Amino acid sequence: MECTEFEPWLTRWRLSPDGEGFASLAGKLLPVRHQDGPAILKLSWSQEEIAGGTLMEWWNGDGAARVIAREGEALLLERATGPRLLTTMARGDEDDEATRILCTVGARLHATRSSPPPTSLVPLEYWFRQLWPTAATHGGLYAKSAKASRSLLNQPQEVGIVHGDLHHANVLDFGARGWLAIDPKGLLGERGYDFPHIIMNPDIETASAPGRLGRRVAVISEAAAIDPRRLLTWIVAYAGLSASWTLADGDDPWRALTIGEIAAAELGV
Repeated sequence: MECTEFEPWLTRWRLSPDGEGFASLAGKLLPVRHQDGPAILKLSWSQEEIAGGTLMEWWNGDGAARVIAREGEALLLERATGPRLLTTMARGDEDDEATRILCTVGARLHATRSSPPPTSLVPLEYWFRQLWPTAATHGGLYAKSAKASRSLLNQPQEVGIVHGDLHHANVLDFGARGWLAIDPKGLLGERGYDFPHIIMNPDIETASAPGRLGRRVAVISEAAAIDPRRLLTWIVAYAGLSASWTLADGDDPWRALTIGEIAAAELGV
């Protein structure tokens, strides 16, 4: 990828390229050097991504990558250079450890701060808006998900800042700084919403392996101090929501539906 679009920011923030640029689902990224340290320059014109950068700046490096500079569509972050990957750990024999690491990072992100949070946070109730018409049209797991979601959203517990996409590829090894999160959605709601993302990742083969969901529920329940049945309810809720997004994009939502059905069976609904 050419550096043309990055040029104004390279000059403004006195950065030097330190690798090939690449694209993500919502932006373009370039490894750079900033004051002789590794950083990553991210450009995104998505309001969701820009709001996520605002939240990362508010976290101030506590549980999330530190924001070095932020302006408009540009975000300059410290870069993860540690060798470990949670995706590899989960696919191997360290899934319990990977799950506990994600819970520990989540606890740091969910913790209250002395300063008021950004005004850009999206209410969790609004986040679920795609599920209701999908459930009404398709029934099945979507209907179970809608019922579970209504029960959770109508009586929320431990409401605060929610990352919104806390999974194995969004928590990276920052070496001496430890494991830190990137790419938050920036939601306001019950912290339990963050945990189904762990359950459904890093891929369907891992997530749906026999006994895997039950084992992860047990580990998360202990590590994050969340009632296992409430966690299962969140999994059913999120699985239907995720599937409804996939369906709206014109793709087959079988992966999310598979996890949702396993969780529903565990819950007995």
